[in-house]
Amino acid sequence: MPSSRRYRPFFCSLCSLLVWGVTSLRAHVPSETYLTLFLTGTNLSGQWDVAHRDLLQALSLLPGLEAWSKTEREERQEALALDTITRLNLQADGTNLALKVTDYFPIALHSGEYVRFQFSALGLHKTPNQLALDARALFAIDPAMHGYLRLERDGRTESVTFNARSSQCNFELTGTPNRWAQWSTYVREGVWHIWIGFDHILFLIALLVPSVLRRDGARWEGVDRLRPASVNVLKIVTAFTVAHSVTLSLAALDIMRLPTRLVESTIAASVALAAGNNLWPWFGNKGWRVAFGFGLVHGFGFASVLTELGLARANLASALVGFNVGVELGQLAIVLVFLPAAFLIRSSAFYRVAILRLGSAAVVIVALVWMVERLLG
Repeated sequence: MPSSRRYRPFFCSLCSLLVWGVTSLRAHVPSETYLTLFLTGTNLSGQWDVAHRDLLQALSLLPGLEAWSKTEREERQEALALDTITRLNLQADGTNLALKVTDYFPIALHSGEYVRFQFSALGLHKTPNQLALDARALFAIDPAMHGYLRLERDGRTESVTFNARSSQCNFELTGTPNRWAQWSTYVREGVWHIWIGFDHILFLIALLVPSVLRRDGARWEGVDRLRPASVNVLKIVTAFTVAHSVTLSLAALDIMRLPTRLVESTIAASVALAAGNNLWPWFGNKGWRVAFGFGLVHGFGFASVLTELGLARANLASALVGFNVGVELGQLAIVLVFLPAAFLIRSSAFYRVAILRLGSAAVVIVALVWMVERLLG
């Protein structure tokens, strides 16, 4: 108990930091924005999905926001989005195309409330050989946004990603699409989504923390060698991989779907249970079973990303494999950083008390806040 009291200030600070982080996390996680172009002969149209909170954030930079009525705010949001679309630089074979907004309406995506703006391109007189888009104008709204651009033509779908540092996207419309480039795009997205998926990361780390320890009665002791810890980690990561791969495939192929709110709430619950198991070992040392069971739910969470990319069925196999590879590479990077560091300090009181016990307790609190927040929508 004396050692626990010694780390009590650390626990209080950690809880305060994490709970504060939970309340502000959504405002700082990069939003995802979706651009889609539809090309049929000389008819080129598109749509832009932008997070409602990003529009509000952009408006908050203008003076006098507090005095605006709800109607005024909606009008300002609309004007901001319309101006943004018209400033997109879309070219066909080097010729600039003017963009005209034709409709807009709210939609619900897995990451929140969005607004969809539909537009048409003017000035296209022949089927182009090349399309080029500079999406720099979008990042005036939120420089941290992560963008997806999808081109649908002749029954085929091509996808690329963009951000504020790399806002230019090009499509060569002659010949066959570059399959390797497409596949590598999905790999990068898998890495990106595991790294920004704080709930997935906390779930994985909560399972990994006790991997360098063994229970001796009521006490935790550090393992003698790295090999047993590595085998335990391998079981956990493999079980999680197999499980989320199964449900990711089922959902992406539209064989099985679950409501988003249920999936996201259950993912938060899985984080709480995984961390709680470090305090009260309900599942014993069978962390791989927990990883597999809840990994099935995490797979449905990953699937929402691929679903919103609107992939054609011909691209699904490549997308699934690439995205899964990316997720595994992202997980591997986390493990390679965490495991050696944890092994080095496994026998210290700091690791057993501050990280295992107090850290797990703080994660439980965070996950429960997430769960309530998601249940309430």
